[in-house]
Amino acid sequence: MNETADIILQKRALRSRIKTWRSGLEADAAARAADAVAAHGLGFLRLPQRPFVVSGFSSLPDEFRAWPLLRRLHGEGHALAMPVMQGKGLPLVFRAWAPGDAMDKAVWGIAEPRADKPVLEPDIVLVPLLAFDATGWRLGYGGGYYDRTLRGLRARKSIVAIGLAYDESQVDAVPHLDYDERLDWVLRPSGPLRCVG
Repeated sequence: MNETADIILQKRALRSRIKTWRSGLEADAAARAADAVAAHGLGFLRLPQRPFVVSGFSSLPDEFRAWPLLRRLHGEGHALAMPVMQGKGLPLVFRAWAPGDAMDKAVWGIAEPRADKPVLEPDIVLVPLLAFDATGWRLGYGGGYYDRTLRGLRARKSIVAIGLAYDESQVDAVPHLDYDERLDWVLRPSGPLRCVG
């Protein structure tokens, strides 16, 4: 078996293990974790005091809940955007979104902003994940959407990619391939982790 195939199998096994753990998480524990992350906010970035475009994500029922943090960021005056899938093998685009906006259901039941919302290019990208390590490698769901998207954004501008995750999602090392993109930070209920490679 070649090295790439071996890494793909390692990813699959880790994905299965984390999904099993997450499926057993009680709803109140998930809510407490989301509230703890929202309480941290993004002040740890120590960026200039100005509004930024922050892209969030529509949390699926078993995903880390981004909604409390997004509501806080909206209240702080940041422009928010949500990802929209353009098709298999393509990067995501981001459309403007604010709490209370009507959304459409897309692939896998993911809520997306409606097509009449303007496209925004984020400065800060909040990224869903299954697992992460201290050097910033993340395990996603296997579609490569965020890897393609981060690579494209980074080629055009300076961005900050922040994974939102449970503390228990941290592993010693996430298997990765040359097309995977690293995170700059991971924001956990226990606090932010600066990813150092």
